[in-house]
Amino acid sequence: MIRHYEKIRLIPAPPRRGAGYRDYGESDLHRLRFIANARDLGFPIEEIRSLLGLWQDRNRSSSDVKALALARADELGRKADALVAMRATLMELAEACSGDKRPDCPIIMGLAGVRH
Repeated sequence: MIRHYEKIRLIPAPPRRGAGYRDYGESDLHRLRFIANARDLGFPIEEIRSLLGLWQDRNRSSSDVKALALARADELGRKADALVAMRATLMELAEACSGDKRPDCPIIMGLAGVRH
């Protein structure tokens, strides 16, 4: 991922040692931790880019950061609701299926869009 972050210019390319190994400094490690934490919270790359800009801007408004966080939380809520609905549908289909040797299967019929 680090090479990818360099390629998309989310992090600057670090200097290289004599053998060609990348030499990351403390500020690079802080930046990588920031990116990892943002990814863990579900932020996409472009929003992480915005957050990095805000992180480095000492004149930033915390309301800008809060707006990004709340928008991400709303999106995660929508995704969570969708996952709950998908699980409920799968559970309904599984409960309607006898799970025996017969070929009739409400799960397959449901996936095919056939209503019984």
